[in-house]
Amino acid sequence: MSAGTHFIADLHLDNDCEPAASRLAAYLAGPARQADALYVLGDLFEVWIGDDGSISNHRQTLQAFADLAAAGVPAYFMRGNRDFAVGDEFQRLSRMSVLDDPSVIDLYGQAVLLTHGDLLCSDDLPQQRFRACYTNPRWRARMLKLPLWLRKLAARIARNRSTAGKTHKATRMMDVNADTAAALAARHGVSTIIHGHTHRPADHVDARLARYVIADWRPEQAEVLIVSPAGFQRQIITKTGRLLGGDALAAETEGSAHTESTAVRK
Repeated sequence: MSAGTHFIADLHLDNDCEPAASRLAAYLAGPARQADALYVLGDLFEVWIGDDGSISNHRQTLQAFADLAAAGVPAYFMRGNRDFAVGDEFQRLSRMSVLDDPSVIDLYGQAVLLTHGDLLCSDDLPQQRFRACYTNPRWRARMLKLPLWLRKLAARIARNRSTAGKTHKATRMMDVNADTAAALAARHGVSTIIHGHTHRPADHVDARLARYVIADWRPEQAEVLIVSPAGFQRQIITKTGRLLGGDALAAETEGSAHTESTAVRK
C-alpha cells in the first residue's frame, strides 16, 4: 500500500536554529522517509539572496533533505517569491530537483498541476509584476551579479515594503482568482491544482476544479498534505516530527490560527 506523496510549502525559515527548522528536520528524518516523494512548493525560506549569501544559514536543513534523498525518497523544490534565487549549489547540497512553475505531474494516474500559488493571485498586480521579474532567468542572473551587501539591502527593503503593502491591499486581492485558476487548469488539461502562497489552507472542490491549498507553517501548527490512491489528507506535523491525522487534526485545526486575518507572510 502506498504511503502517499507529501506536499509542504511556506515554511519561511530564517535559519537552522529556529523551532520550525528543528520540526522540519525531525519530519524529514521520520515520516517523510515513508513517502513516495516529497514536494516543497516554494517559500521554504523567508529569503534567499543567492547560494553565496544564504547557504550558511541553512546547512543543516539542506543536509536533512540530502539525507532524505539518500534514503531513497525523491524530493522536488519549486521556487517561491521568497526563495526564487536558489542555484546550483543549493541543488547539489539538498539533492532536490528544481521544478518549473507551473508543472504538471502524474499522481497515481491523475494529472495534477503544481504551482507556488502567486500565479493564481491575478488581482494582485504588484505581485504579478514582481513575479514576471523573478521567474525570468535573465533577471535572476543579473540580480545575482550584484554585490552581496547590496542583495542583502534589497531583500530587507523588499520585505519591509511587502509587510507595509499588505496593510493597504484588500484580502480578496491577495487570494486566488477562481477564474484564473480554472483557466490555468483548462490550459494544461487538468482538473486538480495543488499550491501554497496564500496562507489560507483549504480544499476548494467544485464541478470544474479541485484546488488544494497547502498550509503555511506557524509556531502553533505545521501541516503536510498527503496524496495517495485513496485521496487527499492533511496531517499535522508535531514538534517532534510525528504525524497526527483524523480527530487529532480536526481538534488542532479548530483551535489554530488558520484564518484569513492572520495570513500576513506571503
